[in-house]
Order: sequence, then C-alpha cells, then structure tokens
Amino acid sequence: MPKEIKTSWGSITPEVSLFPIFYLFFIYGFVYILPYGKDLIGLSWFDWLRSEDGPLEWIQFAEYLISSLLALLIFIKKKKKKDLDSIIWLLIAILSFVVAGEEISWGERLTGIGSDMISSMNVQGETNFHNLPFFHNYLLDPVFELICIFLGWFGWRKFKLESLPSKKLSLFFLFVALFYFYFDISWASTTEQIRNDQEIFEFLLSTGIFIHCLSNFKKKKKKLVLK
Repeated sequence: MPKEIKTSWGSITPEVSLFPIFYLFFIYGFVYILPYGKDLIGLSWFDWLRSEDGPLEWIQFAEYLISSLLALLIFIKKKKKKDLDSIIWLLIAILSFVVAGEEISWGERLTGIGSDMISSMNVQGETNFHNLPFFHNYLLDPVFELICIFLGWFGWRKFKLESLPSKKLSLFFLFVALFYFYFDISWASTTEQIRNDQEIFEFLLSTGIFIHCLSNFKKKKKKLVLK
C-alpha cells in the first residue's frame, strides 16, 4: 500500500497510488512551461511528448507489449484454465497485444509497409483499425470511458478477482475516463472544444495495466520460488 504522507496539516495515508496525480502535475506544471523546445527540436517539449510517434506513444507500445507477455505467462501458469480469472488474464494478453499493434499501425511506422485498402479509409491514413471512420468517430471514446470506469471503479468493487486491477490502481484509469468524458462533452458546449491531450492521459491507462500485470507476475513467481 502507499506510504504515509506527512504534511503541515497532519499525516495522510492514501489507499490508492498517487503516481497519476504527480505525473499530471509534472506534465502540466513543469513540462508545459519548459522553455527552448522550439529552438532545439522545432516544437514545445509538451507538444513533442504528446505528438503522434512521440515518446509517450512508444512507451505505451512497450508497456502493452510487455503486459501482453506477462498476462500470457500468468495464464499459462494457471492450473484452472477455464475459470473466470484465467479467462480474463487471457483476454488481457490478447487485447494488450492488439493495442500494442494498433499503437504502431502493425509495424507500418517502422517498416513503411501497410495495407493500402485500410489506410485509404483510415482517418490518419495508416494501417490500423481504431482510426477507421465509424470506430474513430462514434465508438472509440465511449469504449475508452466504459473500460476505464470498469477498471478504475466497478471492477474492484464488485468482483474479487486478481485478474482485475485493484483499488490501489484506480486513479490510473479514472483520470483517463474523466478526460475523455470532458473532451467529448466539450463538443456540445458553447465554447471551443478542449485541446486533445489524449496521449498524455492514455499513458496512464497503459501504465496502470502494465503495473497490474507486472505485480501479479511477480507474485506468481514468488509463490513458485517458495514452493
């Protein structure tokens, strides 16, 4: 559990990881105003971080790919392959692999080789499925919001399964759901839609899943050593 935090007003013992709060404070309170980005790399450090093919997107790719491998290893080590816990671990492995592939357009960004048929219909002109018009315009954000609410709130409250992220990781998912809800609802507002900082927040989602998979893999490995 998170350690006790001592303040001038007393001690605080949070029941959730505060990393997402510190991360967002660092991004918007420090990186956002960091100077000389345009002089050195042609754009601000903040825009560089959140850009397509930027560092945050590649970190997400790595986290999803590693999470997929860890979840698969956990599933393989499970004795009861057909119980709900095992099935969820297998789903995490498959979905994490799919998301990792989507992040780099299934290798097109590395090799330049893709599908002309898919890229011609794609919003960004790339070989991936989440940017196809119908999914991108109508399904992507609501699906993100529902998944993050489930992982950050409903899952650990209603189900006692090790395959679902614990309460400790809830802020990794709830901040993402909040951003997407606020971003989407701003379409209907009388003011200009808020800036699309999706990569800033999606990093929290991939990191939450990665920490969940890694911590459970370590637990399984420790149990095997103790046997």
